[in-house]
Amino acid sequence: MPERIAVYPGSFDPPTYGHLDLIERATRMFDQLIVGVARNDEKSCLFTADERVEMLKLVTEGLPGVEVTSFEGLTADFARTRRAVALVRGLRVISDFEFELTMAITNEKLNPEIDTVCLMPSERYLLLSSRLVREVARFGGDVSLFVPPEVEALLRVKLGRE
Repeated sequence: MPERIAVYPGSFDPPTYGHLDLIERATRMFDQLIVGVARNDEKSCLFTADERVEMLKLVTEGLPGVEVTSFEGLTADFARTRRAVALVRGLRVISDFEFELTMAITNEKLNPEIDTVCLMPSERYLLLSSRLVREVARFGGDVSLFVPPEVEALLRVKLGRE
């Protein structure tokens, strides 16, 4: 039986416990999970793509079958080059649904070999987003409930709070 590979694409700026929740759950569904950090020069990110890759490698260390890398261009093309059968996406609230449905249909048109698998995060992460974490951190708030300690430390350094 061929290996079932999935790609979990995103900006992960920064990685949160919500991202880790989905990563851990997706590893139970697929033989290999490639966490793909999107390099998008048009999107203004706090951390560089390389920094986000390193953070994700730190927090997924020890999770079997997880690879973290970055990519440029279309997610559907990246998934094709990695022989993925699925894209993993998170659905937190109703407003995510329309965006994710549009992306799933577009990705299927670009790569008919790919399916999109949407996972709902655990209840405690339903309203958690990287944008929320960045905002709380910028104003000096405690983000320890939202991100792993390694990410929290790097946020403090990046924002000049260390």
